Amino acid sequence: MTAYEPSQPGRSKTAVGPPWPTAAVWDAGIRLGVHLELPPCALLPVREGMRLAGPVRRIEHDEGVASILEGICGTVPGEVLLICNEGLTDEACVGDLVALEAQAAGIAGLVVWGCHRDTAQLARIGLPVFSQGPCPASPRPRADRENLTAAKMPGQDGDWVVADADGTVVVPAGARERVLATAERIVRAERRQAELVLGGVSVRRQLDWDAYVERHRRDPHYTFRKHLAAVEGALE
Repeated sequence: MTAYEPSQPGRSKTAVGPPWPTAAVWDAGIRLGVHLELPPCALLPVREGMRLAGPVRRIEHDEGVASILEGICGTVPGEVLLICNEGLTDEACVGDLVALEAQAAGIAGLVVWGCHRDTAQLARIGLPVFSQGPCPASPRPRADRENLTAAKMPGQDGDWVVADADGTVVVPAGARERVLATAERIVRAERRQAELVLGGVSVRRQLDWDAYVERHRRDPHYTFRKHLAAVEGALE
């Protein structure tokens, strides 16, 4: 894991990339003993290179696009819309017009527990959109699926969501500052370690591998995660 590349020309002005890769955020949660959550299945970007981070504004897709427009009315710039459509993969609940409306409102991106359409247009718009994938079908009437049961999508108003090419991670609101600060330290440590490897210093030498092996032999409860924390290293 290395630091993100600089922003590319032509990206949406609201698509501000976070300094925390999802992998670093997840590792920070483990290091701190904070329970982070993942979607029930992978939510991936509609275009390579998209990433987002921000506080959650959760929207239940009960009334179709009207639910989303109503949700946009209650947002503040920088929030991420978490649009929950019960994980349905046979219809799309987000397209290019929704993305343009969200972008104009200053929303940082869309996380969709469901599918999107207008993939090519969304890629050109540039607003980060993460979903289960594309689907050309528009939503069916709610009555047609009233008995549907679906896995629950984590994330409530005020929680923090981080998403990139590896997926989507939900951070509890109360732990946000600690988790993201630790993630930043992990990113810096891994960047420093990568530079040293390129300079000829192996990861094992940097992390004092022989000392870990010896201590672990004497104390099986001394885990490699504990050792990483002790030497201020990062490796997954």
